[in-house]
Amino acid sequence: MSRICELTGKGRQTGHNVSHANNKTKRVFLPNLQNVTLISEKLDRSFKFRVSTHGLRSVEHNGGLDNWLMKTSDEKLSTNAVKVKRELKKALTAA
Repeated sequence: MSRICELTGKGRQTGHNVSHANNKTKRVFLPNLQNVTLISEKLDRSFKFRVSTHGLRSVEHNGGLDNWLMKTSDEKLSTNAVKVKRELKKALTAA
């Protein structure tokens, strides 16, 4: 399974381990991904996502999952999150 946040698109980064002698060896920085259940207030349902802790703080800062999905472009979101966004748009237009 790829190490990519489903809501922010944050993935792995590469860099170097640098020794005291200034030797550089390749390394990978992985995002801190957590399995989280987020609740949609408009749909009155919960959804499971694999989200980075940075993404989780961003969702809470924007006022919850519904606001976050409406503000974020589809390119950053995973296919699962895009389906939830479509469902949310349908519910908002019907109401």
